[in-house]
Amino acid sequence: MAKFDTYKDAFPNARLTRQDNGVLEVALHSGGGKLIFNGHTHEQFVDLFHVIGEDRDNRVVILTGSGDAFMDTIEADGFDFFSPQGYDRILREGRKVLSNILDIEVPMITALNGPVLLHSEYALLTDIILATPETVFQDKPHFDFGIVPGDGVNLLWPEVIGSVRGRYFILTRQVLDARTAMAYGAVNEIVPADRLLARAHEIADGLAALPPLTSRYTRIALTQKLRRIIDEGAGYGLALEGISAADVARRMAAQG
Repeated sequence: MAKFDTYKDAFPNARLTRQDNGVLEVALHSGGGKLIFNGHTHEQFVDLFHVIGEDRDNRVVILTGSGDAFMDTIEADGFDFFSPQGYDRILREGRKVLSNILDIEVPMITALNGPVLLHSEYALLTDIILATPETVFQDKPHFDFGIVPGDGVNLLWPEVIGSVRGRYFILTRQVLDARTAMAYGAVNEIVPADRLLARAHEIADGLAALPPLTSRYTRIALTQKLRRIIDEGAGYGLALEGISAADVARRMAAQG
């Protein structure tokens, strides 16, 4: 079983703090500011969520971001979309990070401190989603790069907001403001930015007061359908993304 002291400082892009009641706050960041997502963070978050799930002393997990965005910036550093070996790594990590979030067998709260333009599926795998008035959702990078949105957004948005709305959201790169996202069922509460984490901790403290097996098994019970969706669809979606990336590489080579 993982122990907090052995991993709390192990992740350069995640600031981990835990209260005495077992409420773990995970703040994603780059250099203390908003997260710049890249291939290195992609790899790192696989291990991050795995070790959190292995620590039985975690009673509730709050996932949030730093600065003025939860996740709105991606850089190519550390990614190799255009070779079989490089994309094998992306596919493997992409599947594992989602399953590792679901393997966190305690209630999870996401406190969205700003825009979520990529990897919104991380939030959709948690149980309670809080947003600020400044929060917006969009799936931007996939079509910007010319590749299939196959990393889990294709599975979870239609599940959460409905098939027709979810497909429209992905295909049109729709921007959902917090109020619309709440009306669609993707956000539970909209909270002023200066109250966001306090509200997350207020909910988390209530959950942490439950008997440990009750809260743990409730998370398991509530996420069984999501687990089936991810198990059945994540590998296929990521494979389609990889095929489209290979086509992009071929086109780039032809132009060059």
